[in-house]
Amino acid sequence: MATYQLDINNSKFKVEVTEGTSLLWVLREHLGLTGTKYSCGIGQCGSCMVHIDNQPMRACLLQVDNFAEGQKIKTIEGLSKNGDHPVQKAWIEAQAPQCGYCQSGQIMQAVALLDANPNPTTEEIKTHMNGILCRCGTYLRIIKAIELAAASQSKIEN
Repeated sequence: MATYQLDINNSKFKVEVTEGTSLLWVLREHLGLTGTKYSCGIGQCGSCMVHIDNQPMRACLLQVDNFAEGQKIKTIEGLSKNGDHPVQKAWIEAQAPQCGYCQSGQIMQAVALLDANPNPTTEEIKTHMNGILCRCGTYLRIIKAIELAAASQSKIEN
C-alpha cells in the first residue's frame, strides 16, 4: 500500500491504495465520487472521462501513482455544485440522455471542447466527441446539447 495526495475538484485528498490502482477505482471506491462511470475498463468507451489539468482523459487508464503533486483532477461532480454548468443545463434542455450511463463522460468531453473552442461547428463537435460511445445512440441530441451550450455561453460573454 502507498499513500497518495490528490487534488480533486479543488479539494485535497489523501488515499492509501495499492500501487497501480486506476484513478477510476480511487474516485469511485475510495472517495465516493461515483459520477465517473466504469464501463469497458480498457479506455474504449469514454464513460470514465475526467479532466487532468483541464485535459480530458479516461480515468480507467490512469494509475494513481502517475500523478505528480500539483496536478488538478476534475470529475463531473466538480463542474458545478448544483448541476447548473451551462453544458449540464443544455443536456437537460436537449433531453440528451436516454439511459444516462455515458452522459458524465460525454459531458466532460463536451466541456473540454467548449473550453478550447467556445463556438465549434457541427463537424468540430462530431470530431471532438468521436470515441465517446453512447449505446442508446442519442448522438444527435448530444450534438444539439453542445450547440445549445455554446450558444448559451456566447450570450453570457456578449
